[in-house]
Amino acid sequence: MFTGLIEHLGTVSSIILDSGGCTLTISDSAAILDDCHIGDSIAVNGACLTVTKFDQKDKGGWFEVWLANETLERTDLGERKVGDQLNLERAMGAHIRFGGHFVQGHVDGTAILVSKSADGDSLRLLFQFPEATPTRPSLLPYLIPKGYVTIDGTSLTLTVVNDAEGTFGVMLIQHTQEKITLSKKTVGAKVNIEVDMVGKYVEKSVVAALGGGGAESVRALVEKVVEDVLAKKGLK
Repeated sequence: MFTGLIEHLGTVSSIILDSGGCTLTISDSAAILDDCHIGDSIAVNGACLTVTKFDQKDKGGWFEVWLANETLERTDLGERKVGDQLNLERAMGAHIRFGGHFVQGHVDGTAILVSKSADGDSLRLLFQFPEATPTRPSLLPYLIPKGYVTIDGTSLTLTVVNDAEGTFGVMLIQHTQEKITLSKKTVGAKVNIEVDMVGKYVEKSVVAALGGGGAESVRALVEKVVEDVLAKKGLK
């Protein structure tokens, strides 16, 4: 479990591909390796990955992680190149203040940065989801204005959600711009998205209460309520 508060920016120093996935080496990471152990979890651009090797002293500190094909398909990590910076966060400790929101490090999908605009010292960013498919439904139902979203591992507050256009936006204060990679991304770049898991649990509970029919069950329930009201008023 993570908080979405980025601790450090690491640098991709090696990418080794094979048919089953790839091995990623992330350097300049000594700052987060002082208590590291093989098998620990580190969120890399929001994806929870397992440390398979590390050395805190060599080359500014580095660690290796393995990316399965599922991870490469669901995140932007398959598009990273040597020299790219990545947002890093160690798993949440029980002794720390909880300043973000509950982040699992399980990326739900990606979105595209469609616009950037300055607002004083702050930066407004607007994103758009790809067209939904039967196997990859839209994540927009889980986003609400002033709710949480995790973008490239960073816990952020949604400033706008436009269901009709499939877009959503956030604002980065100057401090945040300096601490994460998101402010450096160009229009057209892909980002990793993890929606607030509370919304997923609420949806599953409601669907289960309605008999598992999802939207059709909700529609049928609304139609029944309307019919009952009309019948009581003698309009049907």
